[in-house]
Amino acid sequence: MTESADTLDQQVRTADLDRWLSSRLVTDDRARADLIALYAFEAELMTIPTRVTQPLLAEMRYTWWAEQMDGVFAGVPRKGHPVLEALTDLVARHGLNRAPFDALIEAHIGRVREEPHDLDAFYVGPMQVAVRILAGEGHDAAVADAGRVWGLTQTGRSQEASALRSAANAALKRLPPVGFPAVAHAALTDPDRPEPLKRLRLLWAVLRGRI
Repeated sequence: MTESADTLDQQVRTADLDRWLSSRLVTDDRARADLIALYAFEAELMTIPTRVTQPLLAEMRYTWWAEQMDGVFAGVPRKGHPVLEALTDLVARHGLNRAPFDALIEAHIGRVREEPHDLDAFYVGPMQVAVRILAGEGHDAAVADAGRVWGLTQTGRSQEASALRSAANAALKRLPPVGFPAVAHAALTDPDRPEPLKRLRLLWAVLRGRI
């Protein structure tokens, strides 16, 4: 792992342990690094409200990230920014669509403005991008409900998540096993569970192909 990739890996481990743990299930080093690049981008967005005290300042930072997407999708990232450089390489090699990235940034701006939480933008879209990185195109529908289960769990709506889990698992039968690490973290229902138990739960989810 290069120094830059190692830095991103540590960033994701600190900011998003559950998805970092699920990325450990990817056996291919390059594919795992690609997933980490995506998650590092999300980590940058998630931590903005913790770095500023005023909503207007947070919105300005999100606007800056929105502007950087022009360079990312044109193949000319801001030099010296490891997340943007890694994201640009990722987008180019996988031919990723810009829409989920723009939607995610807009959803963060919406949260700053105290608008309703956009589950699809925050959780479904990024999960679909992650699956495309690992398994290629054509699997968006198969993972949509898994993304919503993850989103509902993350927002404290555990009963709704449980009610949707059966449908999510039925849809996941169409997902190639190589793509499952991109959704495995949806099997984690307790953010306070010790890391070793989370690892066991993720391994069990992969073996069964169910969240």
